[in-house]
Order: sequence, then structure tokens, then C-alpha cells
Amino acid sequence: MSGNDKAGATIAPAMSPAAVFRRFWIATTVSGAGSAVTMLALPLVALTVLDASVFEVTLLNAAGQAGWLVLGLPAGVIVQRFPLRGLQVAMDLVRLAAIGSIPLAWWLGGLTYAHLLLAALVVGFANVLFDIGNSTFLPAIVDRKELNARNSLMSGTQAVTQTGGPSAGAVLIQVVGPVLALLLDAVSYLVSALTLRTLPEHRSTGGGSPVKPGQLIKQGWTFVVRHAVMGPCLWWATATNFFATALLALTPVYLVRAANVPTAAVGVVLAMDGLGAVLGSAVATRLATWLGTARALIVASTTGGLLALVIPFTTSLGTLPYFMIGNVGLSAGVVVGSILTRTYRQTESPPELLSQVMATTRFVSWGAIPLGAAASGLVADSAGLSPALWLVCAGTLLAPLILVLSPLRGRRDFG
Repeated sequence: MSGNDKAGATIAPAMSPAAVFRRFWIATTVSGAGSAVTMLALPLVALTVLDASVFEVTLLNAAGQAGWLVLGLPAGVIVQRFPLRGLQVAMDLVRLAAIGSIPLAWWLGGLTYAHLLLAALVVGFANVLFDIGNSTFLPAIVDRKELNARNSLMSGTQAVTQTGGPSAGAVLIQVVGPVLALLLDAVSYLVSALTLRTLPEHRSTGGGSPVKPGQLIKQGWTFVVRHAVMGPCLWWATATNFFATALLALTPVYLVRAANVPTAAVGVVLAMDGLGAVLGSAVATRLATWLGTARALIVASTTGGLLALVIPFTTSLGTLPYFMIGNVGLSAGVVVGSILTRTYRQTESPPELLSQVMATTRFVSWGAIPLGAAASGLVADSAGLSPALWLVCAGTLLAPLILVLSPLRGRRDFG
């Protein structure tokens, strides 16, 4: 596949693929930095401004991911049927309006938990279409042989924003409060929209296909679940996302109410996810070369799950390093697996099925995200924060167990 014949797109000759990727990277980085601040600010608005319960805080996290259960499967077809640049810009503007409405409602004295929940839902639905579009866009502008490195770069950049975002957000929240800190995310969506607007229009392969949407969805689903490699990787990703998000949903409320740590410390702990992602993205390609892609996935996932078991030993500010170490290890293992499996899907899927393959994978694996967040809240409400944290951390070992029990156990590489 040559640099001028990328799978799934036609790029106008007025702009080189390198320039398109650079602007795409800038837009993704800016909006990601703002979202990293919101990851800390939104639950703290519920906790400190509206005095929400544990379940309400975790439900807020679940609402932000519920779009994958509703739009996860049809998202691939939607991305095929609409001009991609226009769709991405529109989703940025939708997210801008939803997040920007929270500080406005607070300023007017009318902010409620229902408003937060609705905003989280709207942003979550927009994220689905935006993310599926991005996953289809990247292999269209990058040579096949460079895709693994580009995916590592994108993951590494995202990791940097996840590392610095919560820490900067914690400082910002201390100065202006969590509500006004959300304005930063709103501005980031505006910058992203303006940047993407400068890119040439892009359509996925199959955008004019006469095949009915239901048949397209079925094609993608069948291809993934019956695939010898993508099938096990799908269930690995599903278990990983369920327990990783359950942990993320519990983190701020556990640290604030059970471990009694200050807001700034919560930001540092959340930043450890980003640090782990930086480490994971840095070693993913080297680890795959050394061990093989299949073995690297199993080793990274198992190591991350084992390190997560030290997290519940955090009971006070003095024992916070346990949480930080566990977060780094779990995040690094997840990112290594994410890079390797995403690259495999992007390179081995038929071009005309790529958006459906990505949508199917995210519908199932990301559909587990709101379920994990909601389940962690229910367990915490009924059994307490500490037992819930222990259960969630132990559950992270289910993901590598799925791999060990699959045909991937006997392979060096995916194939």
C-alpha cells in the first residue's frame, strides 16, 4: 500500500498526508488536555458543589460512557455515511455546548445533578461518533508500516495529557473551583473544531454502499467475533475496560471520603494513569519485537493486574504511593495491549469493513465501561468503599486470564 493509496479515504492533493496528520494530532491533543481536566472536575462538582452520593458520582461516570451501548454498533455505519470532517467538527461543537452549559447554569444559580447527568450523556454520545471517526481516519493518512509507531505516538501524547491534565486541573480547581475549571475543556473543544475545520474532507471506504445499515453492522460483528485473534482480543478489552473504569469511578470518592486525602492529591493519583500510559506507549513496540505481539499482550496485561492488587492498601495520605504504583502498572499494561490490538485491527481488517470493525470492537469493549462504573457504585453503596475497591482490583486479573485460556496462549505473534 503506497503513501498515496491509503485504505479508506481520499485526501485532497492540496495538503500532504504529513500535514493532515499534524493538524489531526494537534486537535486531538488539545481536546484531550481539556478532557483530562474534566475527568477530575466533573465528579468534584458533584461531590463538593452538589453533595452527591457515592452512587450518583459513579453514575455520572457511567452516563459519560453510555453512548457506547446505544451508538456503539451503528456508529461505524454513521461514520461511513457522513462527511467525516464535518461530523467531527459538529461533535466538537456539541461537546462545547454541553460542557460550557455547566458553568453557565452554576453562574445563574440553577445547576442541578440532573444537569450534570444530561451533560455527561450528551458528551458521551458525541465522543462515540468522534472516536470512531478518528480511528478510521488515522490508517487513512499513515503508511501501513508506520501505523504501529503512529499509534504509539498518539497513545503517548494522550498519556502526556492524562498525566499533566489532572495535576494541572487539581491546581486550577484549588484556585477557581471545579465548575469554572470546566471552561478549559469547553475551550479545548472549540480549538479542536477550528483546527479540524482546516483539514480536507474525508470519507470512509464504502460510504456510498447500497448495502443496508443492518447488513453492514452484521458484517462487522461477524468478522470480529469469529476472528481467531480479534475475537479473544475483543473479550480481553471488554474485561479490561469494565474493571479499569470501575476503578476510575471509585478513585475520587474513595480518596476523598475513605482515605481523606486533599483534592490536589487526587489529581496526582489520576495523573498516574497518564504516567503509566506514557511508559506503556514507550515500550509497546519494543516489547512486541522482543516477545512477539501475542506474548507481549499477555505479559503486559498480567503484570498490570498484579500491580493493581496493591491499590487497596491505600488508607491515608501516607499510604498514597500504593495507589500511585498500582495505577501506573495497570495503565501501562492496558496501553501496551491497546496499541498492539488496535494496530492489528487497523492493518488486518478489510478496508471496506474497517469502520464497522472498530465500531463493533468499541460497542462491546467500551460498552462495558458504563456498566463497570455503575457496578462499582452499587457495590460501594451496599458493601462499602474498601471492599468494593478490593473486588475491582482483583477483577483486573480476569482480562489476562481470558488471554491465557484462548488460542493466543500458544502463539508468539498474533499472526
